[in-house]
Amino acid sequence: MKYLLLLIGLFFLTSCKDSPKPSLQAVEKTSGTELLVDQSHSGKVSIDTLEKYKKLGQKYAATTKGVLGKKLVQAITEKGPDGAVEFCNINALPLTDSISLAHGAKIRRVSDKPRNPLNKANEKELVFITDFKKMLASGKAVEPILDTTGGQIDFYYPIITNAMCLQCHGVPEEQIATSTLAILNKLYPKDMAQDYQVNEVRGIWAINFKENN
Repeated sequence: MKYLLLLIGLFFLTSCKDSPKPSLQAVEKTSGTELLVDQSHSGKVSIDTLEKYKKLGQKYAATTKGVLGKKLVQAITEKGPDGAVEFCNINALPLTDSISLAHGAKIRRVSDKPRNPLNKANEKELVFITDFKKMLASGKAVEPILDTTGGQIDFYYPIITNAMCLQCHGVPEEQIATSTLAILNKLYPKDMAQDYQVNEVRGIWAINFKENN
């Protein structure tokens, strides 16, 4: 398995619970792009190939975000944040699954503080979420992470909060209105996705696709 991280132009490191985190080393620098590869494995994927995978991952994330965002804005316009919560509860996962099917990929939004238990990040994804939080806190450019394994590509990129997000993910009774909070408590009794501020990592896109997509 190779773990590859493209920095400055490209957007994980973890393994099984009992295995150490892979050590990355810079192996190539081309046109301002630094490629890091797990030094415990030989060989590397070319910059051009990684750029192709990066663009595909971005495309799938952007398409899904665009569809969900458009529907979400429509729900907010018609019924306010309360309507947005109800929309997401019914439609977010089915819409994401339909876009996954259309692209021949597996597209997921996962978090360390999930609202829907089905969006809970696994152990590997939790490490990436922590890494993205560190990137954001340090002021570094937040770039995608690519992990290639046996002809499969895993693309990871953070979901970062903005002001609109806080209507459903901010501080209860402050950014989250009382009526919205009541619906959240009803639909998501184990909700953890609250108390965020602007410009925080709320979760990540975790997208899997084949090399020949």
